[in-house]
Amino acid sequence: MRSMKDDVIPIAPPVADVHRTVMEAAASADDAHAALALVVDTEGSTYVRAGAMALFDGQGGQVGWLSGGCLEPEIETRALAAAQAGQVDWMELDTRADEDLLSGSAVGCRGRLLLALLPLAWLPGWTRAVEAWRDGTDLELTLRSVGEQRIALGLGQTDWRLPSTPVPDQVQAGVRLLLKAPPRMVLFGAGPETPWLLPLLRDAGWVVTLVERRPRWSPDTGITPMPDHWEAMTPAAGVMQPSVASADAALVMHHNFELDREALEALAASDIPFIGLLGPRRRRDDLFRLLPAAAVSALGKRLRSPVGLDLGGRGAQAIALSIAAQLQAWHHGRVA
Repeated sequence: MRSMKDDVIPIAPPVADVHRTVMEAAASADDAHAALALVVDTEGSTYVRAGAMALFDGQGGQVGWLSGGCLEPEIETRALAAAQAGQVDWMELDTRADEDLLSGSAVGCRGRLLLALLPLAWLPGWTRAVEAWRDGTDLELTLRSVGEQRIALGLGQTDWRLPSTPVPDQVQAGVRLLLKAPPRMVLFGAGPETPWLLPLLRDAGWVVTLVERRPRWSPDTGITPMPDHWEAMTPAAGVMQPSVASADAALVMHHNFELDREALEALAASDIPFIGLLGPRRRRDDLFRLLPAAAVSALGKRLRSPVGLDLGGRGAQAIALSIAAQLQAWHHGRVA
């Protein structure tokens, strides 16, 4: 017999506004002195959403922003004090009143942030959780009160019990946030654009795999900044790799007609939803004439050619910026 409980559909937690650079910085920080400021709740007009983070390392270093810079000094002071005390602290920043427009930090925004200030020294295992997240695992972050001055913090399969200052009412019943794994990009072919494109993608949160076997572009030459992963193999062999086949987006940028043809034919058999091809439409049409009709059909609307938004400008830097802009817009649902 079914119970009413069997019919309850669990509510998915909201997707957190988390960024790769902050997560990784927290994983490698000197946790004896560092603190992580986590946005637990927001209301009104705010610079970030719930799940956003900023790391303060105790030595004047900061990764991530929770405002335009006006609120960070106050947040840093409180966060480092929490690290020193070895307990979670809570901080509310409310700039919704009229007087907040011109007084104090004069943010000019009408919003409220509720922050959890976390001492990293009390979070052993954080690094392992971040590594799993970077490798493609979505993590659920949970916060709930387990006593008058204790908090339970969960990240994926890891749980901590932490001392805390009095827990705000919003957290008493529990907070759940989904930390979606960073988007994954596979780049088929290095070239003049790569030194500009890789940092843009990394800073935007993408995890990049480069499939490139030509000696000129190998890591030993020092020409190309290192991607997250390097596969020295043919495009066809690269697509067979699970880490490549599961990518969110692919770019074909060999500046070599035959290698681009090989990559497109291999990608046609994949499920990668965004495939970008560098070069003019005439070159794409020439490539299509050499591809099997089934491959051209399978590429369909997934293929963006020429890849990149028309931002104006010429040269490697402008091309890299146009591609990164299109990927940013596509990943956030701004363009098809």
